[in-house]
Amino acid sequence: MSNSEYPAEKKIETALFACGCFWCLEAQFQHLEGVLDIVPGFTGGHLPHPTYEQVCTGNTGHAETCKIIFDTGKISYKQLLMAFFKAHDPTQLNRQGNDIGTQYRSALFYLNEEQHMAIEACLALLRSEKVYDRPIVTEVCAATTFYPADDYHKDYYNLHGDNPYCTLVVQPKVKKFLKYLENGFY
Repeated sequence: MSNSEYPAEKKIETALFACGCFWCLEAQFQHLEGVLDIVPGFTGGHLPHPTYEQVCTGNTGHAETCKIIFDTGKISYKQLLMAFFKAHDPTQLNRQGNDIGTQYRSALFYLNEEQHMAIEACLALLRSEKVYDRPIVTEVCAATTFYPADDYHKDYYNLHGDNPYCTLVVQPKVKKFLKYLENGFY
């Protein structure tokens, strides 16, 4: 759905987050109240209309990214940023766990200057509070064209939870994220 397809009384915004495999981020963020839709895809690279297979080579410059449509009356961009930093390890350069390559980099693609300022403020806070033992390597840049992935990537974990990657990688990340939410992240 595009932002214009939601009821007019809702304040709908979009965020573009990359933090490893997009199946993981989608499965985690589906649990956030106010997230209306998540579209797995690719952005940040040089190849127009990349396929999943092309992005997996690490030669397109694209990152596996989730386009997150959210209702700002229920969750703010700043709250999404806090969840982003809990959803993965932002100190790992071009990888998350065993997923290695630039396509798995930690990246925040801002869509406007307000998002850019929120990202910089969040990073400054995390650094000043020394939340991580190692430097944060999350890439911050203006959004470029977002290319949705093929439909079979949408809701992948919920549809293919018995897939070995899902049971070994996605499921533990979701469980850890749910524990974080139970502790009341906002």
